[in-house]
Formats: sequence, structure tokens, C-alpha cells
Amino acid sequence: MRVIFMGSPDFAVPALRALHDAGHEIAAVYCQPPRPAGRGQAVRRCPVHVAADTLGLPVRTPARLRTDPDAQAAFAALHADVAVVAAYGLILPQAMLDAPRRGCLNIHASLLPRWRGAGPIQAAILAGDGETGVTIMQMEAGLDTGPMLLRESVPITATTTTATLHDGLAAMGARLILRALDETPPPVPQPEDGVTYAPKLSRDDGRLDWTADAAALDRRVRAFDPWPGTFTTLDGVVFKVLAVSLEPAPLSAAPGTVLDTALTVACGVGALRLTRVQLPGRGAMDAAAFLRGRPVAAGAVLGG
Repeated sequence: MRVIFMGSPDFAVPALRALHDAGHEIAAVYCQPPRPAGRGQAVRRCPVHVAADTLGLPVRTPARLRTDPDAQAAFAALHADVAVVAAYGLILPQAMLDAPRRGCLNIHASLLPRWRGAGPIQAAILAGDGETGVTIMQMEAGLDTGPMLLRESVPITATTTTATLHDGLAAMGARLILRALDETPPPVPQPEDGVTYAPKLSRDDGRLDWTADAAALDRRVRAFDPWPGTFTTLDGVVFKVLAVSLEPAPLSAAPGTVLDTALTVACGVGALRLTRVQLPGRGAMDAAAFLRGRPVAAGAVLGG
């Protein structure tokens, strides 16, 4: 089958490789343009761009689509049977949705209609969902509103992080998109109830508010691993909180108060023990190593 692939981050790479390895003809790969990144601000290609170059596939990196008729015409001129979209990063106008013979199929990392939008993996963990998964969806003009072709679920446990969940969902999406192309399952409209939206995240979302419930903060730490990460402050120094464990707390302790010499912190309800942290310019370390270099007495107060 003649396929246009559209994706940018690591999540989309397994699907691109699976389509290539299955013998589909990849007419073009669309992804986000190379951009400055890192401390040196060197221009870098996104993961899909790197993978496409490795596979010897033609890459296109338009900065916009909806207001660029030339880009839309070039897309249609590929005469694809289908376009496969996975976390591409640009909204496709109707002319592009209609151009491939079988339209555009999206690999979405949630059990639609729950968690439409930009950050479905993080949102599912943050909300305390018991499961999530992947939906293969026929795209239409609305935000993740199209009919579903295939769905598969996976449990979310008390130790699940976005880092551990991401790769499994990416592999699941790669497997399901091959099935969707081979089997042509009938489209099923999404239910009208149960719709939720996962907003785009920013770095400031990782700020820990110690007045919140400890269980909610535990989910936040796990949901935002590895990005945007979670952080707090101690004596004006901002440091990352990479892993925590739930602990009991006395009712009289003010939120943010360090309760012992093991870095257990009172929350609005319950407490969290910080088990892995990272200071600015330093590598990740467990709490014991952190405390050897920077002892924290009980009664100290962490800020947001």
C-alpha cells in the first residue's frame, strides 16, 4: 500500500519502522522541521526525521499546512492510498484529510473518547485511571473525534510512569496500524459520553503544590516522568523530584514540612518520601546521596 507517514516524536518511530518493514511503500514522511535544542541550541532533527533518513525515505518538513495551498497540493500529488498520523504536531486541513484514497488514520495513545488532545499518556496517569491504551481512528476535522477502527488496552498500576508506559503504547500502536491497513475494520463512532481532553503541558505544570493530596502528587511525579518533570524548592534552590513513595503523616504537620531525616514531606493529606532527586547541574541521585551532601533537618519547609 502507498502510505504517507506523518509523525515527529519517539512515539511515532515504531509505527514508521513497522510500516516500512511490512513492505508498504512510504511515499513521503512528514515531520516537524529541525529546530534548535539543548544548551548549545544546535539545530536537531526530530526522532521521526532521524529514523526516516536512516531508512532512506523522503522527508518533508513544512512549517504550516492549513494556510499553505502549495503544501496541500504537494500532499495530494503523492496519490497515496492512506496517510498514517502519529503525534505529528500540525492540524491537517480538510483537503488533506480527503486526499488519500482511504483517508488519514491516526494512532492515538488513549482509549477514545477519553483523553482527546495533546498529552493523553500523562493525563491518564495523572487522573488515576486504571487503564489506558491505543485507538486507531479515522481522522476528521474535529480534535480526535473521528470514528474508531481498533482499540487495545493496558493496565495502569501504582508504579506506572509515562516513561514506562510510552514505549509499550508506541509498540502497540505500530502493531495495530498494520492490522488496520490489512483488515480494514469497520469504523465505529465514538460514544458521546465520557469525553475528556488532555491539555498540552508546560514546564510549570511540574511544580509540586504540597497542599495537594499525597496520592495526587505521587501520580503527578509519575505522569510527568520524563517530561516536563516535577520540581520543588529548598532554601531558594530549585531541584527535580524524580521518584517518591507514599507515607503516613501526622495531622498537625503543615504541607511542605520535612518530617524526618529521610526527606519525608507532609502534604495536604498524607506525605511523600522523596526517593530520587536531581540538583541543578548534577546527575540524578537517590535521597541518601542527596542528604549526605546536603543534610535537611526535620522542620525544614519545601516550596512549590
